[in-house]
Amino acid sequence: MSDFPSSDDGLLASELPGDNAPALSVSELSMALKRSVEESFGHVRVRGEISGWKRAASGHCYLCLKDDKAVLDGVIWKATAGALRFRPEDGIEVVATGKLTTYPGRSRYQIVIERLELAGQGALMALLDKRRLALAAEGLFDAARKVPLPFLPRVIGVVTSPTGAVIRDILHRLEDRCPTHVIVWPVAVQGEGAAAQIAAAIRGFDAIAPGGAIPRPDLVIVARGGGSIEDLWAFNEEEAVRAVAACSIPIISAVGHETDTSLCDFAADVRAPTPTAAAEIAVPVRGELIAQLRELGLRTARCAARAHERAAEQLDFTVRRLPAPDGLLAPQRQRLDELAERLPRALSARLSHARADLGDAAGALRPSLLDASLRRSRERLAAVRLDKILVERRIADGRRTLDALWRIAAQAHPNRPLEKGYVRVEDRDGHVLVAAAAARAAGRLRLVFGDGKVDAQVSSSTEPGSEGVERAKRRPYSAPKADQPKLL
Repeated sequence: MSDFPSSDDGLLASELPGDNAPALSVSELSMALKRSVEESFGHVRVRGEISGWKRAASGHCYLCLKDDKAVLDGVIWKATAGALRFRPEDGIEVVATGKLTTYPGRSRYQIVIERLELAGQGALMALLDKRRLALAAEGLFDAARKVPLPFLPRVIGVVTSPTGAVIRDILHRLEDRCPTHVIVWPVAVQGEGAAAQIAAAIRGFDAIAPGGAIPRPDLVIVARGGGSIEDLWAFNEEEAVRAVAACSIPIISAVGHETDTSLCDFAADVRAPTPTAAAEIAVPVRGELIAQLRELGLRTARCAARAHERAAEQLDFTVRRLPAPDGLLAPQRQRLDELAERLPRALSARLSHARADLGDAAGALRPSLLDASLRRSRERLAAVRLDKILVERRIADGRRTLDALWRIAAQAHPNRPLEKGYVRVEDRDGHVLVAAAAARAAGRLRLVFGDGKVDAQVSSSTEPGSEGVERAKRRPYSAPKADQPKLL
């Protein structure tokens, strides 16, 4: 028998006569399943909780819809993802509308989502509360970030729809209270792209430079009329809320009616219950200001008049308490009369005393007295005249002292030893060298003798400890010339 099995053993695939189930390839079966699923589930609506939400670099979004028993993969193509009215997040319950299909590469079925909606009011409120907590944790709603509103803004910027009743209510209310320059930045207040327009308008007002062609607003009002939470959702988008929080201009948020609340209300500096109330908060009443100024002017006038009256009363009271002018000046007038009478007598007495003093002095100025004084002065001058012998003796003593000092200075002169055959070694800059190491370091030397100077060069072959100097021929020492003065 053969060791290899035959075809009858059932190991090889074979088609029997009458068999109506031919073998299909994996691709054929996967495509058949894909067609079957897409024909049977061409339009479905699925409710579930978002899980694993992510956006790919291509712009397509991938997610899972799950409940407590099953999980369904989902995909949102780039064109559809850009039209979503809210930003999907994990944990949000939604209703997805689309069609089922299969992904043969992974043997999985998935839903291609064409529309994504929040599953009722509760899911929307849950998303709103989750976003509010996240932004609050970043500090966007802190009271420390808020700035006070200007008392009387010159320019007010309004971010709202240009065709709604809101802008008319704001303008009408501002006109009634205090006419102000208003700049309207028209935006869509609901629907697709509304949040981006609102954020761009707020950033645009904040980017206006002071002193430019377009005046920079002193205050910004973000306003919209009432509506459902879906209608007001643009003011709950993160982009709009961050723009409100980052604006350096004070902002009043007036979104919806008094019972409506948006995240922009928390981020704004002041929340107004209605757009009309925002206009009332923005400016004071002009008539009340005029009346207040008039009242303050009257009060100032009354205070000034009262102060004048009180000063006049105090002056009158003080004047009544003062004595009469004649009583105040009578003693001084009497004293003046007494001094006027005493002045001529005092002048006469002073003149008599001066004449007596002059007579006494004139007696001492006789010529005989002056001659005697001149004679005594001449005698004293003759007594103090110098004798010539004394002066010459003093000069001789000084000359002998000077000669002795000069001989001592000559003995201490640094060139004195050079006359005895010594040599002073200097470098070319004139510094005295007292060590062989310093001479070797200098290289070029100058030898100073008693009768002159000689330049020398240190030999390179000189060993340490030797003189290291090329000896120069010296002239024999000669005695000083006869006409040379002797110091000793």
